[in-house]
Amino acid sequence: MDCTPTQSGFRQQPDIRLRNSSPDGLEGRQLLEHTSGAAHGLQTGNQQAGPQAAGFTGQSILSDPMSNLAMAYGSSLASQGREMVDKNLDRFIPISKMKYYFAVDTVYVGKKLGLLVFPYMHENWEVSYQKDTPVAPRFDVNAPDLYIPAMGFITYILVAGLALGTQNRFSPELLGVQASSAFVWLIMEVLAVLLSLYLVTANTDLTTIDLLAFSGYKYVGMIIGVVAGLLFGRPAYYLSLLWCCAAIFVFMIRTLRLKLLSDAAAEGRLVRGTRNQLRMYLTMSIAAAQPIFMYWLTYHLIR
Repeated sequence: MDCTPTQSGFRQQPDIRLRNSSPDGLEGRQLLEHTSGAAHGLQTGNQQAGPQAAGFTGQSILSDPMSNLAMAYGSSLASQGREMVDKNLDRFIPISKMKYYFAVDTVYVGKKLGLLVFPYMHENWEVSYQKDTPVAPRFDVNAPDLYIPAMGFITYILVAGLALGTQNRFSPELLGVQASSAFVWLIMEVLAVLLSLYLVTANTDLTTIDLLAFSGYKYVGMIIGVVAGLLFGRPAYYLSLLWCCAAIFVFMIRTLRLKLLSDAAAEGRLVRGTRNQLRMYLTMSIAAAQPIFMYWLTYHLIR
């Protein structure tokens, strides 16, 4: 390597770095750019692969045969449980039958109330049938319903509270006792009739709901008696209650004889046989019990 003298007498050493290698700054910048580009590509690849991996995981779970089997088994188990609940509920509380007893309208309610108060002029007491199924109450005034008994019970409790209030004897506890007492007597009456039907082995199509409906019709006469007593005094109470008691007695006799007595008795012919006589006595007993309950549940409300 040649060295040329300078004017100052010193030799100038050649710049080997410039001729043999690249600068450190440029190499560093290239290395940094290469590293950052690789990291950016890796990060971009991870971001793109993330949703695809998540989607792949969800699809794999949904397409898993075990998951599909578990979902199918769960839905089947839920449907079976719902059917079991509906079956047992309909067994103890026949909701489908209850709809029949509340199928009423305003015309039916008016005619039924008139029949309960004035049953003497009514001639045809048979329930109409269509394809061996009784028609809805709104189409036949002779069909039993639960709307009038339910509304009658509620109205009776309200009228009883009004009567107690006019006598300065009202209290929530006393009104609760009045309601529970009326309800318990109603249940006891229905149970007694069911027991009597079992003892006399009466083959009848009367159901528990029918007996509940017939027993609940007496609340109409009770309301009339209490309201008459509140407006016009005790004599009006006795007169109106006497009329309603006679009306409910006739109504129950003419209605239940078609249910309890034989076809010959329903047509008005002579009742023969011990079994038919027992049914006749049972019919008269059920009808005679209505005035007793009507007086027992209302006499203390009028003073």
